[in-house]
Amino acid sequence: MALINLEALRSAQLHTDPFDYLVAPGFISPEVLARVNADYPAIETAANHALENLSFGPAFAELMEDIRGEDVAQTLGEFFDMELASLPTTVTVRKFCERTDGNIHTDHKSKVITVLVYFNEQWEHEEGQLRLLRSSSDIEDYAAQVPPLGGTLLAFRRTDHSWHGHTRFVGERRMVQLNYLDQSPIAVAAQRISRFGTHFMKNVLGMR
Repeated sequence: MALINLEALRSAQLHTDPFDYLVAPGFISPEVLARVNADYPAIETAANHALENLSFGPAFAELMEDIRGEDVAQTLGEFFDMELASLPTTVTVRKFCERTDGNIHTDHKSKVITVLVYFNEQWEHEEGQLRLLRSSSDIEDYAAQVPPLGGTLLAFRRTDHSWHGHTRFVGERRMVQLNYLDQSPIAVAAQRISRFGTHFMKNVLGMR
């Protein structure tokens, strides 16, 4: 039996302001969330970690298979009017957030759809809630604010104006990010260059 609630995703509403996005609370039930969190990767640093580099238990592994599955790709594709099932994907996992996180940005051009799934069993903080923004310069000018509450799925279409970020938060903020990737040669090359630049800044210059 799938660990996700596909009907919660199918019942979501597509919004277009300030860009195309949807929010699906209840994508993971509280009971499943508790099982998955017990098998969550033992991450100790405030960074995104590639799924293939992590160790985790069977419930988390099963959920990742469901999230990356054809049913989710097909359902999201219907919302965004795109064929997603055939596209390559990447999955990263985060457990902690630090003060330098949350800066306003758009995702890399090689990504066509970004999916965020949250695993925090409670969220009582005003800080750290993702804001979908109308500009690149004002964190307060947002169309929607989504608390990273466990079981919630947020998906949006990547564009040159899909600005998003969150106010500063330090602490545990569990999240999985799934990206469907543009498989054109130009996009693949651009992604490789971007990854090289990121590794260079972190490893050589010691920057985050």
